Amino acid sequence: MLLLTMAAGLLLSAGAAQAKAPAMVPAAASAAAGTAATATTTVRRPQQVRPLSGGLDRVAVINDNNPELIIQPGILLSTFNGSGTLAGQPFSSPEAHLNVPLQGRFDLFSHHVYAGRPETLDSVLWLGVVAAPVNGKPVRLRVLGGSTALSQSSDPAQPAAPFLPLPPLMSHDGTSVYAGPGSRVAAEMLQNRRGVGIPQEWSLAPGQLTTLLALPIPVKGLDPLLNGRNLQLRLESDGPVQLATLAAFGAERPPEPEVWSRLLRAGLSAKEHVPTPRGQSGGIIYSRVSGVQTGSRWSAKLSDPGSKVLSVRSAPVSWPIASLERGSLGSGQVQTAELRAFYPGTAWAAHGNYGVEYDLTLPLVNDTKAPVALDLALESPRKTDRPEGGLLFNLTPPRAVVFRGTVEVSGLDGPEGRPAGRRWFHLVQRQGERGPSLGRISLAPGQQRQLRVRLIYPADATPPQVLSLLPAPTLGQPAVKQSESVPATRP
Repeated sequence: MLLLTMAAGLLLSAGAAQAKAPAMVPAAASAAAGTAATATTTVRRPQQVRPLSGGLDRVAVINDNNPELIIQPGILLSTFNGSGTLAGQPFSSPEAHLNVPLQGRFDLFSHHVYAGRPETLDSVLWLGVVAAPVNGKPVRLRVLGGSTALSQSSDPAQPAAPFLPLPPLMSHDGTSVYAGPGSRVAAEMLQNRRGVGIPQEWSLAPGQLTTLLALPIPVKGLDPLLNGRNLQLRLESDGPVQLATLAAFGAERPPEPEVWSRLLRAGLSAKEHVPTPRGQSGGIIYSRVSGVQTGSRWSAKLSDPGSKVLSVRSAPVSWPIASLERGSLGSGQVQTAELRAFYPGTAWAAHGNYGVEYDLTLPLVNDTKAPVALDLALESPRKTDRPEGGLLFNLTPPRAVVFRGTVEVSGLDGPEGRPAGRRWFHLVQRQGERGPSLGRISLAPGQQRQLRVRLIYPADATPPQVLSLLPAPTLGQPAVKQSESVPATRP
C-alpha cells in the first residue's frame, strides 16, 4: 500500500458525513475466500469510469520526498554534476548527485518529517535549498509562486498547519481552511501565492553556492517529538542551474553557508522503503520519490468521446485523479509522472503526483427535452485496478484519512440561476468514501455551461480519487435517463 506520512497519523480528521449519491448496489461477489465480507461491507455504484483526457506538461519537478523521516544529515536530493567541481573543489560522492541541469521553468516539491534526536529534546532539523549556475555565467532565479508550512509551530514567522479534525466539507475563501502542511501549501499554490520568507528572486554568482532557503523543522516542546514541513516552489531561471536540498542538525540559528557547502560535498542522507521492482507481479511497495520528474500540471477538457461537449446523459460518470500502477480504477490509465532521474532504492515513478496541479474543464450541454440537474463531487472510492462495472465504496469507511485538500470550482449554480464564479471547498475523506456534493449544475433544455475544476494534489493524500458528475433530482421533472454501466469483468 502507499505509505502515509507519520505526521498524518498523529491526528485524524473527524468522522465522515453521509453524502447524497445515486442508489448503490452490492458489489459483485468475488471468487476469493473473502466473498461474504466483501458483499456486506462494500457497495458498487454502476457507472462509467473514463480515462482523464489531456496529460501532463513537460515541466521538470524536483521531487524530494525520500527519506520522509530524516534520521541523519546529508544530501536529500541533488541535481549537481557529481563528477564536476564547485569553487574548484571536487565532490567526494559522485553517486549522490543526479546530474540533471535545470533551465527555464521548473518546480520543487519537498516533504519531510523529523522526530528529534535522542540526546536532546530541543534539536532542530534544518532543510536547506542551495543552487549554483552550471557554467561561468550568473543566473537570475525567479519565484513564480511558493509556499511552505510546518505541521506545528510556535513561531509566527513560521506558518503551520496542524492536522485538525475538520468536517468532511468546508467552503472557504481559498486559503483559510487547511489540515496539515500539505493541505495548506497546496491551497496557497493554487492561488499562485508567495509565502512568508520566500524571496521574489535570487541572483546566483558563477562558481559559488547560494543558499536559497534555510527552513527549520523544530521539535522543542512537542509531544511526541515529531514535526513535518512541506515546501513547493514554482521557479524560472534565465540560465542553466543545479539545485540541491540538504538536511543539517542544529539549534535555533540556521547553519552557516560553509555547513551547506560541506554537506553538498559529502554523501546522501539515508533513504527508506525500497520499492517493488517495476513490472513485478504480486503485491507492490511504491516507496517514496527522490528524483526529477517530468510533469507539473495536467490540463484536460472532459468531453464525450469524439465530441467537443459533455452530454448530461453521460452521468453518472467519473474520471480518476492521481491514478497509479495497480490503482487505475478500471480505467486502464496510469497518470503517474515519469522520472528522468532518481536514486537507487527509491520510487521508480512519481506515484501519487504530489504537488501536481489538475486543471480540468467540463463543457456541459443539456441535449435532452427536459431540465436536468447534476451534482459535482470529488470522491475516494476503494482502490482497484480491474473494471468493476462502476466504483466500489465502503459501507462504513475506515478511520484512515486518504485526502485532505482544497478543490476550486467555477460554474456551479449561483444566485438567481446564474453560474457562480470561483468557489473553494476543503475536503477530508477516508478510504472508500463517497464525496459530498460540491454544488449543483442546473441546465434547461439546450443550455450549455462550462465547469472548471482545479486542485493541487496534496502531500499526505493517498491516491487515487475521482472527479464525479452525478445525477440529482430536478424539482418537478423526472431525472434524465442515465448511461448504462459496463458489466464488471473478472480475470
